[in-house]
Amino acid sequence: QLQLVESGGGLVQPGKSLRLSCVASGFNLGSYAVGWFRQVPGKEREGLSCINHSGGSTNYAESVRGRFTISRDNAKNTVYLQMDSLKPEATAVYFCAAALLWAGPRIPHESEYAYWGQGTQVTVSS
Repeated sequence: QLQLVESGGGLVQPGKSLRLSCVASGFNLGSYAVGWFRQVPGKEREGLSCINHSGGSTNYAESVRGRFTISRDNAKNTVYLQMDSLKPEATAVYFCAAALLWAGPRIPHESEYAYWGQGTQVTVSS
């Protein structure tokens, strides 16, 4: 069974950090480009970052560039999202997704991803 599972979410104070993990089971995540998205109820899912198969190329949305860092460990079948200097507006459900093709220097639309995790809640509040 092909599955992506996110973890690492939780409640954090503004200005603090969290690291999200996305672990794949049932397939080799190293054969896929991976993206991170977030969604607030009533709003569209927002693409945040993506990383190519090897980890050598990454893209970031303007809203998170300089504060979020995407990385991967293919030996562990895992992709990470390090989130620093978190703001209250970062409160959302965060999803990872996998795509066979690397889209190049852009944040792909969610429709370009084949596999999705169930999401992990991140709440930034004092």
